[in-house]
Amino acid sequence: MNITRRPLLIAAAAATLLAASGSALAQAWPTKPIMIVNGYPPGGDSDAMARIYAEKLTARLGQQVLVDNRAGASGTIAASAVAKAAPDGYTLLFVPSTFAIAQHTLKPNGHTAHDVSRDFTPIIKTGNVPLLAVAAPGTAKDLKTLLAEAKAGKGMTYGTPGSGSPMHIVGEMLNKAAGTQIVHVPYRGVAPVINDALGGHINIGWVTPAAASAHIQAGKLVPLAVAERQRSKLMKDVPTLIELGYKDVEVSAWMGLLGPKGLPPELTAKLNALMNEILKMPDVVAKMNALGIEPVGGEPAVLARQIAADDARFGKLVKDFGIQAD
Repeated sequence: MNITRRPLLIAAAAATLLAASGSALAQAWPTKPIMIVNGYPPGGDSDAMARIYAEKLTARLGQQVLVDNRAGASGTIAASAVAKAAPDGYTLLFVPSTFAIAQHTLKPNGHTAHDVSRDFTPIIKTGNVPLLAVAAPGTAKDLKTLLAEAKAGKGMTYGTPGSGSPMHIVGEMLNKAAGTQIVHVPYRGVAPVINDALGGHINIGWVTPAAASAHIQAGKLVPLAVAERQRSKLMKDVPTLIELGYKDVEVSAWMGLLGPKGLPPELTAKLNALMNEILKMPDVVAKMNALGIEPVGGEPAVLARQIAADDARFGKLVKDFGIQAD
């Protein structure tokens, strides 16, 4: 054998062996239950979707897929736990878009030491969640009228599910774009925002569509605008903030599935393929739509780009507005 060819042949053989072992790993996995860690308590949108996906994955994988709720610290307790887990496909993380914001709004601690762009393996972006501004019918006929009154000096408030939430950020972005000083009122969750919006105790409530839909249908709340770049497919009659003239005031909330850093490509590809199938199932689409979530799917790179973009953008916005989580 020509001695100069030997290293090439050895490298080729090693690559073939590696590919074969990776394929074998994907075929053998899983051999025990899989845990999807969720950083929020049972009953919320994030928990509901994690459980739907877990049920569908269980049916396809032949192993039980469970949801582990590790609530607290804006989801960073759960994220920190998964960042430290073995990248063997048995510990996954389901997150809302707060995942890319929390480390910027929380004071540094052991749960925020991870890097959202480097310490995880993106698997799939499961859906987009429009952020919706609502108000009681007697508050204002539309958002532009309300903001004009605020700019003229009328004292007003806007409520969100918490300081440092995506809703808080879009509220401050709107204040800046409209030249207003509407006071932020943070709550602990969406439900109390809805309650105070219904009672007229706040002028604007920033919420998710699922929380407000029944009240909108009953005529007890008015949808004012969504914070998406384009109108939501689920609320086609509700204008975007950009349409109303508030340039670049856009915050896209989303949900996604990740694994620890170093998750084997074969397992990432297998999970991605399975989740893409699940996101096209009519019953899953119906359940997502009922929660105001639009299915997305696609390659892992879609989620990776979203996280990187949000990490950079929200890091700057949080600093500019001086936002801190509760």
